[in-house]
Amino acid sequence: MAGESILIVDDNLRYLTLVRTLLQAEGYGVRTAVDAEEALEVLKAFHPCLILMDIQLPGMDGLELTRMLKANTDTREMTVVAFSGSGIPKTEALDAGCEGYIAKPIDTRILIRLVAEYLQRVEQKNAPSP
Repeated sequence: MAGESILIVDDNLRYLTLVRTLLQAEGYGVRTAVDAEEALEVLKAFHPCLILMDIQLPGMDGLELTRMLKANTDTREMTVVAFSGSGIPKTEALDAGCEGYIAKPIDTRILIRLVAEYLQRVEQKNAPSP
């Protein structure tokens, strides 16, 4: 499923770099943002299949940004997966509009598999009905 576009929103540069490198090595088109404001700017011209959203961001947090994206007709269909080590309950992320939750610290082998699974769900959701 290489080639799909992914936006990673994370203020931890170590995780941001690691995840970007892993996903690019798998052939995904990856963009990054270190906070909600930068993510909103990136999303003006980039329409990813998947957004990996850190919850604890400086300024506007990832849950608030997810709610904003889900309330906007231009971005509501984007799949957002919470990507956090903040201890926020998974249910809180799902209530905000996230379609899944990946906990930090990450196991890099599992991350690649999980991203592929979420992208497969996106593909199935967007497939035309028979």
